[in-house]
Amino acid sequence: MAAVSFKNIQKAYGKVKVLHGLGFDIADGEFVVLVGPSGCGKSTLLRMLAGLEEITGGEILIDGKVVNDLESKDRDIAMVFQSYALYPHMTVRENMAFSLRLRKADATATAQRVDKAARILNLDPLLDRYPRELSGGQRQRVAMGRAIVRDPKVFLFDEPLSNLDAKLRVAMRAEIKALHQRLKTTTVYVTHDQIEAMTMADRIVVMHDGIIEQIGTPLELFDRPGNLFVAQFIGSPAMNVFEGTLRAGAVEALGSRWPVPAGLGQDGHAVHYGIRPTDLMLGDSGIAAQVVVVEPTGAETELLLQIGEEKLVLVMHGRTDAQPGDTVHLTMDAAKAHVFDRASGARMG
Repeated sequence: MAAVSFKNIQKAYGKVKVLHGLGFDIADGEFVVLVGPSGCGKSTLLRMLAGLEEITGGEILIDGKVVNDLESKDRDIAMVFQSYALYPHMTVRENMAFSLRLRKADATATAQRVDKAARILNLDPLLDRYPRELSGGQRQRVAMGRAIVRDPKVFLFDEPLSNLDAKLRVAMRAEIKALHQRLKTTTVYVTHDQIEAMTMADRIVVMHDGIIEQIGTPLELFDRPGNLFVAQFIGSPAMNVFEGTLRAGAVEALGSRWPVPAGLGQDGHAVHYGIRPTDLMLGDSGIAAQVVVVEPTGAETELLLQIGEEKLVLVMHGRTDAQPGDTVHLTMDAAKAHVFDRASGARMG
């Protein structure tokens, strides 16, 4: 295992800059997820760590050693790709052993490491099959097994679940997290799916347009997003956000007064007001809204509401008698409100 450090990392393709001086540290044994929309630079950063992309500027350190000029094979990392990248003419056993055979490792030791990885991933019955005889989830487990047998200092995952169906993605998320808890190997995982990031990470690095917007634990990002981008990116359904003005200890917006924590700023300050769908509640009185759509999901009910021209989402536990066209009243706890400066997007308070 090893710590990983990024110091002022820059990447440009010709005159086009895609990473703008990123820097952060990953602790030994930590599971860190790089998350952000397509094109934010997260996969580029991972490929630079893997030695598959050249570094334009800055330094990458693994276990305290600068690896900028090291070949990928000499960095003691193992990467699991989105496409699995299995050799179709080799059995599962041969695929998992291939990297060790290339290194001319001892045959007995190689067989033992393959058998151990197969047991960890429940691949024992599949060792003599070919990739074409496996399901998508089984192929992904083989790709993970091939990484495990190398016993690397760092595991790298590049959107490994995006080719799987929704149910299998949930199952594989749990498998990868359990694998990390068992092996305690430093892991860097790239995804555009913030639910994957929230459920798997020790810490999340939120990226956007080649910069880091915020780094923190999943709950830190959910409870206290540092800016408007993070607030709208983290959480599903997304946070309700609309424009308003601070006045007399509340935000005036959509024809109503919305509660905020005390001491947030001066009267007249232009803001964005945010409230998560799960923090809106139905009450006997409060801010009036019209029901547009009711979506029962069993344990929860999701309501699409309209106030003036603005649409909001409310998620409640249990069920409701509300029907489309009904008027309901909204209440919320001031402590759950998120207020952002309208000009900069930065969190206030």
